[in-house]
Amino acid sequence: MTDGIPELSELTLEEKAALTSGLDFWTTKPIERVGIPSIMMTDGPHGLRKQGGASDHLGLADSIPATCFPPAVGLSATFDAELAERIGAAIGTEAAIENVAIALGPGVNIKRTPLCGRNFEYMSEDPIVSGVMGSGLVRGIESKGVGSSLKHFAANNQETDRVRVSADIDPRPLREIYLRAFKRVVEDTQPWTVMCSYNRLNGVYTSEDPWLLTQVLRDEWGYTGMVVSDWGAVNDRVAGIVAGMDLEMPSSGGRTDAQIVAAVREGRLDEADLDKVVARLLDMLRKAQARPAIAGPLDVDAHHALAREAARRALVLLKNDALRQAQGPLLPLSRDTNVAVIGAFAETPRYQGAGSSQINPTRLDSALDGIRELAEGEVSYAAGFTLDGSGDAAALRAEAVAAAGAADVAVVFLGVPSEEESEGFDRDHIDLSSAQLELVDAVVAANPSTVVVLSNGGVVALPFADRVPAILEGWLLGQAGGGATADVLYGVVSPSGRLAETIPQRLEDTPAYGNFVGEFGHVRYGEGLLVGYRWYDAKGLDVQYPFGHGLSYTTFEYGQASAAVADSGDVVVTVPVTNTGDVAGHEVVQAYTSLPGSKVQRPPRELKAFASVPLEPGETKQVELTLRRDELAYWDIRVDSWIVEGGDYTIDVGASSRDLRTQASVQVAGDEVELPVSMSSSFEELLSNAIVGPPLQAALDEKYGTENDLVKLVGNFPVNRLEGFALPRAELEALVAQAQQAQQA
Repeated sequence: MTDGIPELSELTLEEKAALTSGLDFWTTKPIERVGIPSIMMTDGPHGLRKQGGASDHLGLADSIPATCFPPAVGLSATFDAELAERIGAAIGTEAAIENVAIALGPGVNIKRTPLCGRNFEYMSEDPIVSGVMGSGLVRGIESKGVGSSLKHFAANNQETDRVRVSADIDPRPLREIYLRAFKRVVEDTQPWTVMCSYNRLNGVYTSEDPWLLTQVLRDEWGYTGMVVSDWGAVNDRVAGIVAGMDLEMPSSGGRTDAQIVAAVREGRLDEADLDKVVARLLDMLRKAQARPAIAGPLDVDAHHALAREAARRALVLLKNDALRQAQGPLLPLSRDTNVAVIGAFAETPRYQGAGSSQINPTRLDSALDGIRELAEGEVSYAAGFTLDGSGDAAALRAEAVAAAGAADVAVVFLGVPSEEESEGFDRDHIDLSSAQLELVDAVVAANPSTVVVLSNGGVVALPFADRVPAILEGWLLGQAGGGATADVLYGVVSPSGRLAETIPQRLEDTPAYGNFVGEFGHVRYGEGLLVGYRWYDAKGLDVQYPFGHGLSYTTFEYGQASAAVADSGDVVVTVPVTNTGDVAGHEVVQAYTSLPGSKVQRPPRELKAFASVPLEPGETKQVELTLRRDELAYWDIRVDSWIVEGGDYTIDVGASSRDLRTQASVQVAGDEVELPVSMSSSFEELLSNAIVGPPLQAALDEKYGTENDLVKLVGNFPVNRLEGFALPRAELEALVAQAQQAQQA
């Protein structure tokens, strides 16, 4: 017995089976005979949702008060893994105080389309951002002795038919886009648990997929923790045991435990496979038992202050123009400005997503209250519209127009109500309501000095972008977002958020358009590697605002970037960045790579590293970015392996995917790729083989001369299709056999 948890050998078959499913909705089964306790897990991507009474995973029943930090859609806009780690630590502290062993988060699924109803719970369209930010949260949560749960593994990129649909993805995009963030978090942090998703992946339920849960997760990535099902994701429990799915949640009422026992006794399930699962469960219980006690009560004020800091950092200033050439930008507002605050979201904030992650906040700030606290001029308010579409739209709009016309500046709060985006369903458009669009047009006509502030869990179209001088993307900012929004509007802090996803001009321009949500139980990821900004850049499409974009109240100047390969094989990029303005700010420095002349399909550029850099006015910092060698690799489908292609890589460094300020290049040594050879190999493939190549090339030169284009003509032909070409068949077969023996040695 270790730490009060028995050894595997002390358990009966029935007890082992019992451990593999939950006691109820949120807790695991105790085994009283041997002293195994029950532990609790709760939702926790951006705060603790511990339900005090009735249990559900749709956010319907009440939960205890907890700090609601910015959800992933907001947190990712900070591009700050250290901030994510601090928030994770705060979530871990709140979980420990409430005796919760595992907080179910973070989610790092890729934002394949802006229509996914759960995009607010995911980080980015880019796997590097998702992996880095997810790793920060995991480190923070687990620093308090509380487990995390990396989810939803894998390819859970839509809510429509999410429990059954098969995400059909080719190997390269699956590895390079949809699994890469999970790989980074697993290899960097070894989270206590990984949560498998509901869906099927290439036809196989992830909860019973040995390729995904064992070959990739454990054998390739070295994962040593436990796999838990999403709630209700188990299709075949016995198949799940064999695949490496350890804990079924919630309780099955003993039904699947009995299936496991019967399968062992009937010889359909090797008890050794069950033992592997139970050993991982016991290890997880030992970790939970070892958690140091954290005494309450919760420091509500400190955690609210952290939530406000994170919300400030998450706000993205999309646009900030001057109305007239002689004037400066519209933002920040002067304290003595007379302001008309317009829009129902200003008074009733949309601060989190709907569904299983819904937090009961310890307090809730509105932007209207925050503005009134900071303003020294007059502040008027008009709702302008209702969140549910009720009321007299014309009268509400007229009231707002009158308020705007009487003020120096109108600040209009627009957004998406929770009824239109939530876990459980996808959106069918990216448009704001007609009432809101008509309102902003009317307000701008009455007062051109108009700021639009957005509240939305997923991207929305911005048809008014060319008519409004200032736009602030607020995403979902958590419980302190109202005060944070006021802080940015009045320049208490300079905005520093950046877009972790592209804002397109039209839904029809988006990568998955036409391949979403699929049909008859299958969705084809036909865009392949070209997800997010990769798509827009490859297609040369105009966008409303590009990935990585975000303005500041100060300005930043980049010096010349340099790049070198470290002894580890990683590429280290160094660039001096100077704050050339009058106020302090954060610059998010981004490094994108490309490989001219690559042998494989690549987007024009891919983000490989970033850093959020605080700079005082006039300050210069040498920013160092590490581009990991393994993240330069592509997945080679010929050998089912990661391969770094050698060559002269271009590294563009800048402030967004389309605002590139400086460039460096670096020579990277490639990995050798030895393709399996056979008589079905092409002439080009055999010519590259160390054994077959030289004599085959010599024969070609002797027979056809060194100056010929025959290889260009027939190079892709399998050698067994052209009898006696260059070499007699028997001689060629002998060389191929010799090469095969060398490869097998």
